[in-house]
Amino acid sequence: MAEESSVGPRLQAKDLHPEIFKLFDRYVHGFIDRRDFLESVSRFAVGGITAAAILDAFTPNLNAQQVAPDDARLRAEYVSFPSPKGHEGMKGYLAHPARPAGRLPAVVVIHGAAGPEKHFEDVTRRLAVANFVAFLVDAISPLGGWAVSQSAPNNREKGQQMMSRMDSKKQVEDHIAAVSFLRTHPLTNGRVGAVGFCWGGGMTNTLAVRVPDLNAAVPYYGNQPAAADVAKIQAPLLIHYGGLDERVNAGWPAFEAALKAAGKTYTAHIYEGAQHAFNNDADGPRYHKPSADLAWQRTIDFLNRQLRRS
Repeated sequence: MAEESSVGPRLQAKDLHPEIFKLFDRYVHGFIDRRDFLESVSRFAVGGITAAAILDAFTPNLNAQQVAPDDARLRAEYVSFPSPKGHEGMKGYLAHPARPAGRLPAVVVIHGAAGPEKHFEDVTRRLAVANFVAFLVDAISPLGGWAVSQSAPNNREKGQQMMSRMDSKKQVEDHIAAVSFLRTHPLTNGRVGAVGFCWGGGMTNTLAVRVPDLNAAVPYYGNQPAAADVAKIQAPLLIHYGGLDERVNAGWPAFEAALKAAGKTYTAHIYEGAQHAFNNDADGPRYHKPSADLAWQRTIDFLNRQLRRS
């Protein structure tokens, strides 16, 4: 049964023309605004489907979560961390098992282009339940971060606007600082990986280039680094792409060629029938459960192999 929404039953992927997904990808990444999106999808508003219903289908479901914030198995809270070369006032969402048995491997979680939406907090808690110390960097925390973006009407647009106001070079330094924060945290074993989604997938690739001692990198549908920088990567990579994600996938052939030429350790999976953001179970018709479940299990297995060894 279709999920109920503010404009009636929420549309499913099967109800939507493939071009709508491309238009939404442009909208959610700031290439077009809300008005342009609604005008563009209006030509697909047929058979009782309205442009408003199409937009509503992609509105994040804030109630979608796999691990509750108050789950007794873990401890989770927003904490401050130093970023000497980045922005002042940086914070992140730190989650870890409530009763850790010894020091644990750590994972930096990197959110998408709209800031630290609740889905990414949930991903962080999923890692904590899987026995990692997980830390979601709030890349917009100097502007009020999650407390502002999640409370505002149209919170995804608010988060995008806040992200656009940040210094992109300093954001890289913020995430480098997060790796250092976890590496020296008293709960961790000093081994740190990174998992990022969309904008965060691109940032994960950047960390792999910039941080020689990063122990693992898992970019989900992220923009690829320049071919000239691939030789700098030392971390093993587990790369996930949606088979229908034409925009991001266009950069994969050059990236793979550079990885092979440089002799890097990587595994890549392209999930047939999956859109960009297929892992996000709060993201309406772009969520593709079979691909998300398989990619997540591969991610946990990979992080266990790379981060639990001495």
